[in-house]
Amino acid sequence: MPAPPAPGRDAVDGRRRSAHGLSLTGRPGERHWDTLARVNVSSRFDVSGFGVVVTGGASGLGLAYGEVLGAHGARVTLIDVDADRLAYHAERLRGEGLDVRGAVADVTDHAALDRAIDEAAETYGRLDVAFANAGIDSGIGFLGAWAGDARPRVPEGAIERYDDERWERVIDINLNGIFATVRAAARHMRPRGFGRIVVTTSVAATQVEPAIGSAYMAAKAGARHFVRATALELAADGIMVNAIAPGFFVTNIGGGHAHSPAVQEAVAKEIPMHRVGRPDDIKALALFLASPASDYITGREIAIDGGWSLGRAD
Repeated sequence: MPAPPAPGRDAVDGRRRSAHGLSLTGRPGERHWDTLARVNVSSRFDVSGFGVVVTGGASGLGLAYGEVLGAHGARVTLIDVDADRLAYHAERLRGEGLDVRGAVADVTDHAALDRAIDEAAETYGRLDVAFANAGIDSGIGFLGAWAGDARPRVPEGAIERYDDERWERVIDINLNGIFATVRAAARHMRPRGFGRIVVTTSVAATQVEPAIGSAYMAAKAGARHFVRATALELAADGIMVNAIAPGFFVTNIGGGHAHSPAVQEAVAKEIPMHRVGRPDDIKALALFLASPASDYITGREIAIDGGWSLGRAD
């Protein structure tokens, strides 16, 4: 069966109108209010039939991305190095009626990652969306707590004690893995003239978090600018590249320290909304960036942090 045509070409094509409803195909300045009145905004969020891959998809934010896309009719391949967790969640989601499969691959093994993404594209006959999400914590930083007044210096986290192996592992997964995922996705998307690439960065790309090692900030800052570089290159090919920058979310990263009620309480005091993030908080943004609703947005990093990066309010 031939692949369906690329989405995003509905009767009210956002590419042919200015943001203020001015026609770009008729007389200069002509307003088409009758056309605008017929815009079905909800249809712009339709991802039914999309082919989707998610790295780091067996837990945390990656699993949330897969869940929300699958729940809205997309066909999703979760890619992860944890085979057992991957099999469990893929089976669970299929049991809920979602079209979800798992593929075991390590993002540091670029050949294996290429194969996983190629197989997903072949299975679906298309690749519409790629979430470059896999990442790890960088371990201890030079301060001993995430928040609060008592944040003692930690000698073991000092930069002069940072060994090459620790630095390179974080960069290899959190930055080089992003590069490899985007590269593999672009190979499938560019010939079709359509695609959505969503990179998970972090507020740590622009805000130093002393409780974790500096390699994390370096990798996320690099990924943030890589999003801008690839967005510029791929925009003319109909491929939008954007980033989601989470703040403090309760996931299993870093051994699951975020699950500690004491840590959550301390961090929540620093966040203007006075609560930490949960994976469900990120789902609507992921759907937006994966769908035709975000047709005219590229090269952007959107922070989702409860206002944490704004500063402490009270």
